[in-house]
Amino acid sequence: MCATRFIDLSSPLENGANEPRPPEITYLDHKEFGARSAKSWGIPLEDLHDGVGGAAEQLNVSTHSGTHMDSPWHYGPTVAGKPSRKIDQIPVEWCYGDGVVLDLRHKNTGDWITEDDIKGALEKIDYEIKEGDIVLLWTGTGEKRDDPNYSELHPGMSIAGTEYLLDRGVRVIAIDAFGFDRPFNNQIPEFKAGKKESLMPCHHILGRQREYFQIEQIQNIGAIPRPHSFKLSCFPINIKDASGGWVRPVAIVED
Repeated sequence: MCATRFIDLSSPLENGANEPRPPEITYLDHKEFGARSAKSWGIPLEDLHDGVGGAAEQLNVSTHSGTHMDSPWHYGPTVAGKPSRKIDQIPVEWCYGDGVVLDLRHKNTGDWITEDDIKGALEKIDYEIKEGDIVLLWTGTGEKRDDPNYSELHPGMSIAGTEYLLDRGVRVIAIDAFGFDRPFNNQIPEFKAGKKESLMPCHHILGRQREYFQIEQIQNIGAIPRPHSFKLSCFPINIKDASGGWVRPVAIVED
């Protein structure tokens, strides 16, 4: 008899996260939120069940904090001359499919993940990408989320590496790093030195030429017991007209 395991690949929204735009979460406990509720209902607080209400939270947070999915609208207003889709417009069937882990942990901070790197990772697991696969790029940076320099520690995808996957029918690509492109402390000096293609190439160059969705800041890839032959669920929250949305990716493994 098969047993099904569900492996959480998300990083939480939390105060003090090592991100340039960390979330600000205000926690309202049962007394505080209960008092607000009681006042709005015109009921004395002590008359509520046990003298307390429910708990709630208020968030001031970017849709690009924590584990989140970028839509083409994040990359630019158009893709190949057509209006870019927003996060609420992703076909939901793209968010559930066969997962594939590509082990790229040998790549260093600031490296490009090249087409040859992608091919080599696929050869090691004897796998051919097929249409609809959801690819997980395992850089090892997800384990460094508590490092104050987390946003500057990862390699980044190249245009050629990304196109190799898109050419084979991949529509969603996830990475266990702060960003899909290389860190800004690599990109910006090169851009200022005249290498215009160094700035956000997969976002602002390729992302305006070809449609795909990317997930950033996943973690816990190492808990997946095999590189393929598992399902992945990665539905983004439905935010009207947004450029991105938070995701709780889950690998579903049949043992």
